[in-house]
Amino acid sequence: MEKLNEKNDQIKHREKKRIKQFEITREDEPREKQFSILGFTIWRIIIYFIIYSILGYVIETIFGLITKGVLESRKNFLYGPFCCIYGIGALVVILGLQKFKKNNYIIFFGGVIIGSIVEYLISLIGEFIFHIKWWDYSNMPFNINGRICLAFSFLWGILAIYLMCHIHPNIDKFINKFSPKTIKIVAIIGMIYMLISLFVTSFALEIFFARLVQDYNLELKDMDSYIIKATYIYNIPKIKQISDKYFSNEKMLKTFPNIKVTSKSGEIIHVRDILKDIQPYYVRVFTPKISVNQDGNLVKVSN
Repeated sequence: MEKLNEKNDQIKHREKKRIKQFEITREDEPREKQFSILGFTIWRIIIYFIIYSILGYVIETIFGLITKGVLESRKNFLYGPFCCIYGIGALVVILGLQKFKKNNYIIFFGGVIIGSIVEYLISLIGEFIFHIKWWDYSNMPFNINGRICLAFSFLWGILAIYLMCHIHPNIDKFINKFSPKTIKIVAIIGMIYMLISLFVTSFALEIFFARLVQDYNLELKDMDSYIIKATYIYNIPKIKQISDKYFSNEKMLKTFPNIKVTSKSGEIIHVRDILKDIQPYYVRVFTPKISVNQDGNLVKVSN
């Protein structure tokens, strides 16, 4: 009996050894290499960008409701609920400050610096590519070229703490429920949609500005190029038909209610002041006693 038990123990030992060797072999097998940045796969980074761009749109919409009492569009693209400055800002904060996620002081000051740099660059790129000003802090204290200011830089620091301590861990839990293949598919579809929307938005803005120059005799920077476009593009019947249907003045102003352009003399022009017959917001919910004007300053609203 003892010999039988000893034999069984030997068989079990050999079986365990064989399974262990098999597991080691499986671990040593070459895995599919994936491009990553600071430990994050490119697909996960894209998913982060999409999610935080959408969350940014929600935050901006709530901010507009609280400060102005209206539901208005606060997005960057003509189609799709995306506010990409938040997507980019969140990405840089997550990638750059992940090692300091337990130190709120570093996260705060890192958020102030990163948020300010991102906001400045996005403003610069917006003027370079789209020839528009998304925002202007020129009348706010401690601003730099109207692109960033101290108050909103501090808000970036507060958002960075809340992002790293509360929002991002829950976003990760949500993403981890899906397989890597699903994440990859969603990332590809999302980025294709955003790129198409970017192209359409750029084209629509060019048509919109050309129409403003032609119909309202505006003297803008690069006005000659807009005149050429108005003559050779907007006046083509098919393009005019498409632009009047999908890129009308009302559609453009309601989508970008705070849009601004720069005149030849350097003066900042609010498009809503030109198209006074068009209501720039969707719905007025209430009239706040104190509101934020077009320059970002707090003003008292008269009854």
